[in-house]
Amino acid sequence: MENISIKLPDGSLLEAAKGTTVYDLIGKIGAGLQKAAVAAAIDGELVDLTYVVEKDASLTVHTFKDDTGQSIYWHSTSHILAQAVKRLYPDAKYAIGPSIDNGFYYDFDCKTGFTPDDLEKIEKEIEKIQAEALSVKRSVLSRKDARSMFEKMGETYKVELIDDLETDTVTVYEQGEFADLCRGPHVINTSVIGAVKLTKVAGAYWRGNEKNRMLQRIYGVSFPDKKQLKKHLDLLEEAKERDHRKIGKEMSLFEFSQDVGPGLTMWTPKGARIRTVIEDFWKKQHYRNGYDIVYTPHIGRSRLWEISGHLDFYKDGMYSAMDIDGEDYYVKPMNCPFHIILYKSEKRSYRDLPLRWAEFGTVYRYEKSGTLHGLLRVRGFTQDDAHLFIREDQLTEEISRTFKFMIFMLKSFGFEQFQVYLSTRPEKAVGSVEIWQKSEAALAESLKHLGVEYSLNEGDGAFYGPKIDVKVVDAIGRQWQLSTLQLDFNLPERFDMTYTGADGAEHRPIMIHRALLGSLERFFGILIEHYKGAFPAWLAPVQVMLLNVGEDVIDDVKRVRDHLRSEGIRVEMNLRNETMGYKIREAVTSKAPYVCVIGHKEVEEGSVSVRTRGSQKGVSMNIEDLVDDIKKQAV
Repeated sequence: MENISIKLPDGSLLEAAKGTTVYDLIGKIGAGLQKAAVAAAIDGELVDLTYVVEKDASLTVHTFKDDTGQSIYWHSTSHILAQAVKRLYPDAKYAIGPSIDNGFYYDFDCKTGFTPDDLEKIEKEIEKIQAEALSVKRSVLSRKDARSMFEKMGETYKVELIDDLETDTVTVYEQGEFADLCRGPHVINTSVIGAVKLTKVAGAYWRGNEKNRMLQRIYGVSFPDKKQLKKHLDLLEEAKERDHRKIGKEMSLFEFSQDVGPGLTMWTPKGARIRTVIEDFWKKQHYRNGYDIVYTPHIGRSRLWEISGHLDFYKDGMYSAMDIDGEDYYVKPMNCPFHIILYKSEKRSYRDLPLRWAEFGTVYRYEKSGTLHGLLRVRGFTQDDAHLFIREDQLTEEISRTFKFMIFMLKSFGFEQFQVYLSTRPEKAVGSVEIWQKSEAALAESLKHLGVEYSLNEGDGAFYGPKIDVKVVDAIGRQWQLSTLQLDFNLPERFDMTYTGADGAEHRPIMIHRALLGSLERFFGILIEHYKGAFPAWLAPVQVMLLNVGEDVIDDVKRVRDHLRSEGIRVEMNLRNETMGYKIREAVTSKAPYVCVIGHKEVEEGSVSVRTRGSQKGVSMNIEDLVDDIKKQAV
């Protein structure tokens, strides 16, 4: 029998018979890995464990321990959820059921509303399906046959999805009596899924369109065992307490209004104070690191977005064109084309490079209403964006320099743990395979040079180039995607960007797209949850809360306030005629780092009684010492 050679991630080779399944290949590596495997990638393409390998290939195994494995695991659980609902409520129609950041959901059209008791009943049915160990089978049907199949089943939402497809064939997954329209891959059988918890029910418009029918969305999460599930549920309870929407309302940091429009953030005075501190620090550090700051318009001609490729690859996420003087203009979803036009505004020499241009650029992208989530998912946001235009011989140095800048900025805001990912060519991309391979190799080499460990995120690059993503770990162990560095050989080609080299000839620059914090809105939401609203003194919207003891010291309190303001300290007063105990409790709830009480004694001594956040009693402090103490905490 003919043998094939399988290359493993560590570079070693595994010999196997042609026609061996991925599951059996993994078994040759080890029984433990085989048991933990959720799916795999063959030559970078995600496949089921039942996939038959017919030629030499590379193999990557995905388990619940990696992001891809978790996503597949949760997506598979959503199918089991849909199967359980269909068994209990045969008249229910199922719509879509993807994995999400922390679990999965499935949307149903059901005559009766799902209650907490119903969720418990569905969970019990899920346990039965798990115990049945139903094999999960993949089949490829013609679009016509798939449509006929789901039409006979009465699954009108699936029929609509099929009608919108442009492919000739459709992938269907079946487990027992249940079938679903899905690209996959999925787990090998239903017993692979361990502990499942359905967490809540919410309303969701079909396809996120308010004009469509309202469906019922059941959310859930699953883990390989009950211990991991309990840990996660405990984390969810803590996450509720840290929810930036709850804390933001309590601390009056930001607002959303249906009168303005969903997903459009309004920063209150207190929230704007924090934003200003972040922006000032950001600008200061960029100038120190050799950047120049630019500003660009909010709209641009359609021709700009045609050249960049956004109208081909991102049109559904862009706001509709407006007619200006007979030409179509779009609201910008990204800043990069404008920076390119600035680059092209004059002739560039090799001596000019690298050029590092940064911008707090406000962009607008259409997000379905069902996906909006406080500050974390909005329709208008401000990117801490930058683009670097470099020569090829500067590539390794600039990637290294940018990566170090990323880590410095994240650490400055209190993050200490990071996960680094290298994302490769997606299915839809511009540029030749050769250019992509060259770009990916350059990023990998730079990370190796820095001594940074990273995970490969296959197929998750931007449409114009591969990228390095940095995820931070917050105070309760959650990962958040923040910084990104995207290498681009393609847009310089599309925009015909050049510089004059030392040889007098025209050369093509390389472009690096880079964000350190991501977007200000999302970053602010993450900061709120990381600190639970108790910001360090340098970031706090109110650094000092002044309380008076008696009305006859009010003028003295105001003089202290004015002095602190003159020193750049953010200060507020509570001069209401209430008990001191109540005022202190209220000040503590406001999460101000310093609560200062002023009475006759303090006025005579020129001091304040200071209670720092977390302490139970106050200490006397000279006002100038207080100012120095706060200023020392600035980053």
